[in-house]
Parts: sequence; structure tokens; C-alpha cells
Amino acid sequence: MNTEENKEEQKVDEENAPNTEVSEETQEVEEKEPSLEEKLADTEKELAEYKDSFLRKCADFDNYRKRMIKEKQEAIDYANNNLLSDLLSFLDNLDRVLEASEAAKENDSAKSLVEGVSMIQKQLIGMLESKYNLVSFGEKGDAFDPEKHEAIASNPAPVEEPVLAEVYLKGYMVKDRIIRHAKVMVSMPDGSGGTQSATENKESSEN
Repeated sequence: MNTEENKEEQKVDEENAPNTEVSEETQEVEEKEPSLEEKLADTEKELAEYKDSFLRKCADFDNYRKRMIKEKQEAIDYANNNLLSDLLSFLDNLDRVLEASEAAKENDSAKSLVEGVSMIQKQLIGMLESKYNLVSFGEKGDAFDPEKHEAIASNPAPVEEPVLAEVYLKGYMVKDRIIRHAKVMVSMPDGSGGTQSATENKESSEN
């Protein structure tokens, strides 16, 4: 009899005992739940990442826009390069005609012809310079610039720096882009201690 009563009491005690497993699970859930400060910190971090990504995309788009504007402007500026290159041989022939006719200036009829060709040359060059930004370069006595001049011959001379001794073909450029390098012969310093500068050499060659 006592045994049965003890079993019943033990059963009642077990039913009334607190559920420790449930309490432990609840405690774990409460511990895992982030605080408001943590949630705010996470939100601010995400916002910072979104902002950084947005700024990067804006910078990329701005660089793309600038590149497109530059390429469009270059396409406009240099659209006529092929045509201008084809005209250079015509300008070269005019130069040759004028050089060859220098000796014939004593003859009145030849002189008129030379002056007429010279006028045509000046008008053509003026139009190409003003309308198409075509500029010639390379004069006898100029300082040698490997970026602009193509040296096809050289000779030693009493100069302190390389200068153009002869210009076989003028160079031409459109704005800052070279479409043909000048073909030249260069006077190179001969080591004699010559002190004639490019400017002085140019003045003496013109005289």
C-alpha cells in the first residue's frame, strides 16, 4: 500500500517539476537574439556597403561618359586625316616646283608663273590651316626632335646640339597628332667644341 502511494507521489512531483530542457532552449534563443544596438550596427554597415557600391558605379559611369566624349571629339577632330594625308603629295609637288623655279625668276614670263604657283600654294595652305588645323613643321636650322623628325642622313658639324641640315620633306600635324614626320638630314655635334645653337644655326642658314 505504501509502495503504491509513494509511486503516485513521485509521479505527481515529476509532473509538477519545472521543465529544465524547455528553460534551457528558451535561454539559448534569448542569448542568440541580437540587441537593438547590434541590429543598428548591422544596418549601418549594410548602408555603408550600398553607398560605397553606388559611388563606385557613379565613378565608373562618369569615366565612361568622359571617355565617350573624348572619343567623339577625336573622331570629329581627325575625321579628315586620310584626306589630308592624300593632299600632302600635292603640297610636296608645289614645293618642288617653287624650288626648281627659283633660277627662272630673272625671266619675266617665268617670274609671273612662279608668283602664280606661289599664290596658289599660300591659299591652299592657308585654307588647310584655318579649316582643317593642318600645320607644317620642319625648317632648315630647327633643333632635331626625334618625336617629329625622321633622320634619313646625318653629318658631323660644329654645333652644340643636333640640328636640321636639310629638309627633304616637311612634316605635318593636325592639332597635336602627327600625320607625317619630316624627313631630314641632321647635323650632329662633331666634338670640336662648337657652340653654335639651333637658333643661331637657323639664322645663319636663312641668311
